[in-house]
Amino acid sequence: MTYSSQLLQRPGAVAGTGLDAGVALHYGAPLPEQRSLDRGLAVTDLSHLGVVRVSGQDRGRLLHSLASQALNNLRAGDSTRTLFLTIQGRIDFDAKVVETEDATFLITERESAQGLADFLSSMRFMMRVEVTNETDEWAVLGARKPLVKNALTWTDPWPHVGAGGFAYSGAEHPAEDTTWVEQLIPLAELDATVDALVSNGIKLSGSMASEALRITDWKPRFGAETDEKTIPHELDLLRTSVHLAKGCYKGQETIARVHNLGHPPRRLVFLHLDGSEHTLPAPGSDVQLGGRSVGKVTTSALHYEAGPIALAVIKRAVDPESTLDVLDGSGATSPATQEVIVATDAGQVVGRAKGFIKPPSRT
Repeated sequence: MTYSSQLLQRPGAVAGTGLDAGVALHYGAPLPEQRSLDRGLAVTDLSHLGVVRVSGQDRGRLLHSLASQALNNLRAGDSTRTLFLTIQGRIDFDAKVVETEDATFLITERESAQGLADFLSSMRFMMRVEVTNETDEWAVLGARKPLVKNALTWTDPWPHVGAGGFAYSGAEHPAEDTTWVEQLIPLAELDATVDALVSNGIKLSGSMASEALRITDWKPRFGAETDEKTIPHELDLLRTSVHLAKGCYKGQETIARVHNLGHPPRRLVFLHLDGSEHTLPAPGSDVQLGGRSVGKVTTSALHYEAGPIALAVIKRAVDPESTLDVLDGSGATSPATQEVIVATDAGQVVGRAKGFIKPPSRT
């Protein structure tokens, strides 16, 4: 059954589509909502996400043996990110991990939750582990900082390079001074929880706001920036979701081989869009160089300061200094300039001016 958030009944709510179906795109004021969210004064309804609970005393051993991240020594309150890969090193599942005293919670895309639960259950063998899909029991609220007291809170490690990680972009990162948290709330308490926040001056923002901030943070999303061929190197996911020195796991050979060669076949890129067409390119819009297709737009947004922006996945060898053309649905093209997220060679250090994607506000 299609999910529909309680908060879609709020005044001004416009329902989302695609990955964000079931929650509000916005509540009537997209850019003010985005500004408030970025400043820690708003919360976003992410109750369309999936939640998988893994319990039992062998859960750390099971998860560690299957995941790309080291998960065997988590303590209550710890947060991290991980991937579950195919034998070819492609991304099957992406999970945000938060540990409690008696369970490990995995936050993922709603459509992935049952598949992830089934996969983990199939790999238990004789281990003392129980896996349950608890998506229908929990709502998720996203914000720049924790706003709900005593809620189970996942703190995003992005973009800081964790133990065993590696950055495919430069030493400076636009999100290095930002934070993002996702808090688990019992679904039955979602309305009341948001009412309490609003009464304390916290605004409600839609997924358009959180997506715009995700783009400026250069943060890939499963199902948006990924396809059936995606490997972690292409999206700079080795910084937070992969431990290069942990034990064996499915897909490890590809991770090591591509990392040692330093040449992922594609790379994630941040685009400054021209904006003269007054429309944003849809996901899947063709990105071209000299009339030749070199990639696809994955997510686009109108940022409250930076204007029209996008993430795209393009061929690794595309010149980082070149201006690209983005095609819209009518076949018209508009220029876009690049900011390198994943270097064309892993040995490169790509510098950038801190705060470059946040120029003075437009009037």
